[in-house]
Amino acid sequence: MANPFDLAGKVALITGANSGIGFGYAEAIARAGGDVVVWGRRAERNREAVDRLAEHGTRVIAQQVDVADEQAQVAAFAAAAAEMGHLDCAIANAGQVTLAPVVDMSLQEYEDLQRVAQGGAFVTLREGARQMVRQVEAGGPPGSLIATGSLTNFTAIWGLAHYAAAKSAVAGVIRTLALELGPQGIRANMVCAGLIETEMVPFDNDHEMGREAAAKIPLGRMGKPQDLAGIVVYLMSDASRYHSGDVITVDGGRSINGM
Repeated sequence: MANPFDLAGKVALITGANSGIGFGYAEAIARAGGDVVVWGRRAERNREAVDRLAEHGTRVIAQQVDVADEQAQVAAFAAAAAEMGHLDCAIANAGQVTLAPVVDMSLQEYEDLQRVAQGGAFVTLREGARQMVRQVEAGGPPGSLIATGSLTNFTAIWGLAHYAAAKSAVAGVIRTLALELGPQGIRANMVCAGLIETEMVPFDNDHEMGREAAAKIPLGRMGKPQDLAGIVVYLMSDASRYHSGDVITVDGGRSINGM
């Protein structure tokens, strides 16, 4: 029996993939034999990501895309599909974080985050869905849509009302895509990551704040992007062909510890 986790011949497009969680996804997919399309706003970081991913021997290309620009996304999706031949997975991961209590948050700050984390994710998932529908109608295999969520999908975290609103909205889109596209075999799921060491988090396991955070995590540490490798490979692979409409938590057990 063939390895159901083998991604050879499959192509993933990942937004926000030149660093952090997105790069972790990209590296996991490349290690499993998949080809990768890296999206990021910084051309230099994109080139660095491509060079690192190329070490795994799969095809890797990068596109400089701001997900807040709908037309840029539409054009980049078309270019990626044309160059790679097809797309089997689209991962809406790009995002940003600012901190402010609701009473101090301006509408501008709220809307700026929504344009990327909610609107940008919506366009990524929509364009990924459109591409996969075309492929299925042409006789090709269905694909997998994935969004990055967070623990704000389930609980309140100080200063992150706008982020929670965005991630909760995207979870709703994911569930609806799973419903609407299920008859064509296209799957949609969200990965809700816990506290992961990335550029967006101003501390790590060796920092006092990191140690305080780790004390609340049953596995005893903050996560690293590679800790999400298994779930993203699974969701892109044929092993998850009956798994859709789910919001999956990968947080070291943090959410069971009273938040």
